[in-house]
Amino acid sequence: MALDVYGVGNTLLDIQVKVSDDVLAKLGYDKGIMTLVDDDAQKSVLEGLAGHDMNICAGGSAANTIIGVAGFGGSTGYAGKVGNDANGESLKSDLNQLGVEFRVPATDGGQTGTCVVLITDDAQRTMLTNLAVSATLSPDDICEDSIRQAQCIYIEGYLFSVDAPREAAFRAIELAKAHNVKVAFTVSDPFLINLFKDQFWELIKGPVDLLFCNEEEAKSLADNDDPVECAKQIHSHVENVAMTLGADGSVIMDQGEALKIAGVPTQAVDTTGAGDMYAAGILYGITNSLTWRQAGNLASHASSRVVSQLGARLQQQFTADEIAQIVQN
Repeated sequence: MALDVYGVGNTLLDIQVKVSDDVLAKLGYDKGIMTLVDDDAQKSVLEGLAGHDMNICAGGSAANTIIGVAGFGGSTGYAGKVGNDANGESLKSDLNQLGVEFRVPATDGGQTGTCVVLITDDAQRTMLTNLAVSATLSPDDICEDSIRQAQCIYIEGYLFSVDAPREAAFRAIELAKAHNVKVAFTVSDPFLINLFKDQFWELIKGPVDLLFCNEEEAKSLADNDDPVECAKQIHSHVENVAMTLGADGSVIMDQGEALKIAGVPTQAVDTTGAGDMYAAGILYGITNSLTWRQAGNLASHASSRVVSQLGARLQQQFTADEIAQIVQN
């Protein structure tokens, strides 16, 4: 089956919990960033959250984006690793029901990864990620046939924190280039830039065709305090850049021009998945004959809608009429 987008990322069960700043401080994790935790630490956190309401669904950054593209009506595939356990079966079933092609076999003897998302009253999300078997994703799990049939692949930067998934990302990029498939990459988190800045720049100057980042990540990459200048600097090495600016919208770099995309006002409840859903709007748009500005407008509406609810997956999908109205404006 021809695919619009083939994603590669950590496949995790997302567990979203609303907490107070006091509870977050008691848990002892830095607010607003992602922290890798081991099995024992994750178990301790979940025990400490007993009694809180939890929203549980298939997740992981690239998975959220691929699910978002499918929700718009795009055709998608995804490579990620799950365990041969109840959570893994739930994740695979969830993706298949959403129409996402998922061919990677489950791993015996290991548990499916989890991401506890702690959401405070200011809508900030603090993520505690236990990769578990998702850290075993390898180059052998990348499907060449799916990539050959895709218009674009989408790689998340979180894969770079572990050797095997990083090699899987490189394999996907290698296959994409061999089959003239576009490569989209998201740097995912500022802390990753601190660790892998040189490798990310090698990708930006090399195989990446479209880079996703937010304002903070762009500043870290370019060592500049002006976000538009950062985007322009990155654009001098990569064909397109999509940089989010929070409530102020985004900037898309295309053919040397900075396209300013307005934000869509909303009351933010949970910023989890804002960047993931923005990427979904862009990727759906550029693989379904929209202009960059039209894709940006769709992405802006999508990210605005997802932050107005709890969780990284849209509870109210965009109808075909809604999409048509957004891209006509």
